[in-house]
Amino acid sequence: MPYQDEFVLFWEQVKQSVEEGRFAKLTMAKTIGKQELKNIFVRPLDAESGSNVLVKVHYRPKETEDEEQELSLDQTFTFLKGYLLKPFLSVILFTTTKDVTFKVNKKGAGSITENAPTFRDVILAKRSE
Repeated sequence: MPYQDEFVLFWEQVKQSVEEGRFAKLTMAKTIGKQELKNIFVRPLDAESGSNVLVKVHYRPKETEDEEQELSLDQTFTFLKGYLLKPFLSVILFTTTKDVTFKVNKKGAGSITENAPTFRDVILAKRSE
């Protein structure tokens, strides 16, 4: 299945985990080549923000300041989609019931695997001031 279609299925699990209060964290990792962009992290915010999340873009050079923004789930989906393949090959969803990994292989096909949960509790993100 093309990775774009598989990512949509993966994102349904992200939305469901947020709705059910099981969403702990999401991480984009495994870049192609040595990129300045190291990771993208998505964390849940407090209940007041509804289903908004905090998206943190982390850079490799220490001189480059990390960027944070509060986004809706739909905005986050669009934002992350722009980083698939260029430069990230995997996205990991951490929930309190399971970890779900989305990967893109060299042929451009997507796959989803599930593992035992890494997190037991949801830890809310703190905004940088």
